[in-house]
Amino acid sequence: MYIERLELKNFRNYESLSITFDKGINILYGKNAQGKTNILEAVFAGCTSRSHKSAKDRELIKFGEEEAHVKVNLIKNEIPYRIDLHIKKNRAKGIAVKGVPLRKISDLFGTANVVFFSPEDLSLIKDGPAERRRFIDTELCQLDRIYTHDLISYNKVVEQKNKLLKDMSEEAQGAPSSESALSMEVYNEQLLKYGCSIMERRAKFIKELNGFIKDIHMNITGGSEVLKLNYEKNVSESDFASMLAMNMDREIKNGCSLTGPHRDDLGFKVNNVDLRKFGSQGQQKTASLSLKMAEISLVESVIGEKPVLLLDDVLSELDRNRQDQLLDSIKDIQTLLTCTGIDDLIERRFRMDKVFYIENGVVINGKV
Repeated sequence: MYIERLELKNFRNYESLSITFDKGINILYGKNAQGKTNILEAVFAGCTSRSHKSAKDRELIKFGEEEAHVKVNLIKNEIPYRIDLHIKKNRAKGIAVKGVPLRKISDLFGTANVVFFSPEDLSLIKDGPAERRRFIDTELCQLDRIYTHDLISYNKVVEQKNKLLKDMSEEAQGAPSSESALSMEVYNEQLLKYGCSIMERRAKFIKELNGFIKDIHMNITGGSEVLKLNYEKNVSESDFASMLAMNMDREIKNGCSLTGPHRDDLGFKVNNVDLRKFGSQGQQKTASLSLKMAEISLVESVIGEKPVLLLDDVLSELDRNRQDQLLDSIKDIQTLLTCTGIDDLIERRFRMDKVFYIENGVVINGKV
């Protein structure tokens, strides 16, 4: 798939923008804080309904304005799509595909497939479990609508259960009321239903990633390192029900749910050594790069086309060898790449199909 055109109105620092991309490598360059990343963020938001930064919707609206618009024209499996995202400061956002409003935001997932790679992703391995779960969920929600439904439903139940647990922890000492106990039983049944489905799909996803990442990582490291991903479940499907019952008192005391896939993690082992604890910064960056490249391969195997790759100033965070590995891997995929300058790319004779210079929210085509 590829994105043909992006149109913005009052998005971040753009009052108005219309930009047409090439099917190949698109370079967006300029000094820092000029609006390069905002273009990638807009593409990601148009394709997934949200920012890659977990920013609140109102933060995407240009300062002083009440609403923003993002329009993405794309081609997928030779079929044209137009996605319209309407972001409002004080109301729910609206999304339409081919001019038809979507009843649920989740109905957008699967229309487009994008992989976002930023410097923050290079810290994925040393960051906390929440960021690694977010990586899994972001990709799976683009690939699997059933997973999206189950994840939304599960998170809603966790939120409701947490509210009940907090109320119970603040109540008088003693056994929970019959009403609270009944509500807790209902919540736990729902957590079991959706949680087991989530764990099953996550396990399959990580197994599929492992099918790609081993060879990719060995190629990057010259065969010296074998990388394996490990799905670290907070609880197994078979033990989920019993652990929910066993942890009830502890959950009431803590005022939050302690058992379930919302506490899962993703492990990284190189030559059987835990990268999170013992890996060097260079090894962690290399593993993160391998993970993103494996993600691209996996998406292609599922949808039959390569996704769009959004590279946000990643080259500056990689050494020359890792840069070469990444640049070699994107030659046949539509890429939107941001950087502060292109002299090095010119010197290396890297193919640049379209170049945009960006200054203070203004985009100039073809400036080299």
